[in-house]
Amino acid sequence: MASYRYPKVAASEITPRSLWLDRRRFLAGVGTAAALPLIGGGVAHAAALKTTPGPFTIDEEPTAKSDVTSYNNFYEFGTGKADPSANSGDFRPEPWTLEVDGLVGKPQKFDIDSLHAFPLEDRTYRMRCVEAWSMVIPWVGFPLAALLDRVEPLGSAKYVAFETVVRPEEMPGQRGLFQPLEWPYVEGLRLDEARHPLTILSVGLYGETLPKQNGAPVRLVVPWKYGFKGIKSIVRMTLVEEEPVTSWSRLAPQEYGFYANVNPEVDHPRWSQASETRVGEGGFFNAARRPTLPFNGYADEVASLYAGMDLRKNY
Repeated sequence: MASYRYPKVAASEITPRSLWLDRRRFLAGVGTAAALPLIGGGVAHAAALKTTPGPFTIDEEPTAKSDVTSYNNFYEFGTGKADPSANSGDFRPEPWTLEVDGLVGKPQKFDIDSLHAFPLEDRTYRMRCVEAWSMVIPWVGFPLAALLDRVEPLGSAKYVAFETVVRPEEMPGQRGLFQPLEWPYVEGLRLDEARHPLTILSVGLYGETLPKQNGAPVRLVVPWKYGFKGIKSIVRMTLVEEEPVTSWSRLAPQEYGFYANVNPEVDHPRWSQASETRVGEGGFFNAARRPTLPFNGYADEVASLYAGMDLRKNY
């Protein structure tokens, strides 16, 4: 969106990938139980996570951690880009339960320890917001398929419906008479999308546990789709037979479809999707805009999921 002004970060302020990986590995060696106090209202602590390098990681400079944790959308804490960082101090991501039910053979509940017990991987992905800005984020997580295998989806299951937490006493964006969205925030994927190797449940970024403003303690990451598909602070996943309702398509179906695949040839009704601004690169009059890639650059991996589909109709 042309009216946004993106933060300009000098190249010297962007942590080189080699340095943050070395730092993560050092901290992981100390142990995952060590809590590291951070400055800022949105983060109470961060803990190093023990991980291994994952597949599909791209060779692009990660966006500065200061931008990733201070410039994002999380409407439960407010509609401004800085609101999640500023307003999430009262949010309590522990203890936590993620319930998985519906058309499964073994419905289960997963606590934080259970989620962290999955083999955690470093996955550096592009993230493309529907608002035409982008980042490169070094996530920590595990394939969603690994969790789905635990619950044994039935043959009738065709979709996965996701639901986020509702805690207006901790999330000021959920309070008041006039709400931007209907709560809880809900999202969905086809089961084959959910089981794709690129799709992960993230429990961290930059080698540490997720900050509150980024979706602690667990969120969805689907890198070939617009960012609003990445539901945060998930409390429930339900396997269903019919396409589930999603928050943004319920609010404005002419603007936000169920699939939300990044597509430079399908514009948003109010702006072009042909290019994007990478947060941290800035430039006068959006001079640093870059072309948007089909499926956000992951076409080789995911285009076959949509073979024969009209991607203008199924946006």
